[in-house]
Order: sequence, then C-alpha cells, then structure tokens
Amino acid sequence: MSSIPIYTIGYGNRSINEFIELLKRYGIQYLVDVRSQPYSRYNPDFSKDALERHLNRHHIRYIFMGDTLGGRPEDKDSRTDDDIVSYRILRERDFYRRGIKRLHAAWEKELRIALMCSELRPQECHRGKLIGDTLIQENIVVAHIDESGNTKTQEEVNQFFVKPEQQNGQLTLFAEESEEIHDEKKHYSRKKYPPKKESA
Repeated sequence: MSSIPIYTIGYGNRSINEFIELLKRYGIQYLVDVRSQPYSRYNPDFSKDALERHLNRHHIRYIFMGDTLGGRPEDKDSRTDDDIVSYRILRERDFYRRGIKRLHAAWEKELRIALMCSELRPQECHRGKLIGDTLIQENIVVAHIDESGNTKTQEEVNQFFVKPEQQNGQLTLFAEESEEIHDEKKHYSRKKYPPKKESA
C-alpha cells in the first residue's frame, strides 16, 4: 500500500509558471485533468493543448480524465430534475467508478499524481466534494493543494460542510452518511448545467 497521497490542485488565477512551480514543489509526475471541458477562455495557458506543451517542457505528463471524473458529465442520469449534477448519483455511475479504479491503480504503483480542476479552493470544487471523498473511502490519502499553495487533508475539506452548531472537533470522513453535512453544498454542483443542445 502506497504512502504517497493523491494530490489535487486548481489553477484559478495562477500563472502557468506559478502553477508548474507548485507541481515541482510536490514532486508531481502526472497531472490528471478532471475538467469535463479542458479549456479556459480566461487563462488560455490552461487549455488542453497549451497546458500539455507547458508540462512536457518540465517532464510532467498530462492525462485527460474529464470524461470519467469530470464534475459536469453529459450523462443526463447524473442530474436532478432541475438539471443540477448530483454527486450522490454521479459517484455510483459506471464511468465514474472506472475513473476511480484508474486512480487506485496509479496510487498502488506509487506514482505522484495531481488531479487538476479550475477552482483554487478544494472545498469549492468537485475534486474536494466528490473525488476526494471517494478516494478516502478506498483508504487512499488525499492532499489538496489549496489557494495558498499549502495542503489540506480531505478531513479538513469536509469540515467546511459541517454545520457550525454541530462542530465539536470531530471531522466527518463519510459525508454522504452524515446529517451534519450541508446537502446543497456538499452533494450538488454549485450551478445548473443544462444538457448541451444537439446540433441539427
């Protein structure tokens, strides 16, 4: 069993150079892109092709897994009647489980990987609200690189969702089994993402 965590990171308003320096600081060998749509209008260095070129110069391999681990799947069965992605449903979908299985295999090989999405703060991203929760249930240590460049555990991220009146120093590991977690914050996407219109 590996003692190396699976890292996660968001790019937000970081420059590509700042971002790569963080990856180097944590010894990342593989960057796994878990965006459903691997493009950025506001920070084009983080669009798929440009990002892969930048990473190659620093001997970091780019891997796209937004098709299995993305937080905005095209799969309509992962949505509520209001077109909001439900993480509770998504975590049980076959394609998502396949993605988790790939991460588990990489972790067992002791590869140093980081899952990347756009949000800087892991508690605002599906990598913290969904993927991290799934990984710790599989006894995989998760280290979220936060907006300050430091790491948070999944337990620390989960603490953001505990109701203030119920905080007693105990960290919730299995959020979906706990009534202490804010459902609307923890288990659903922050936005509605209506299905894409089919071209004529």
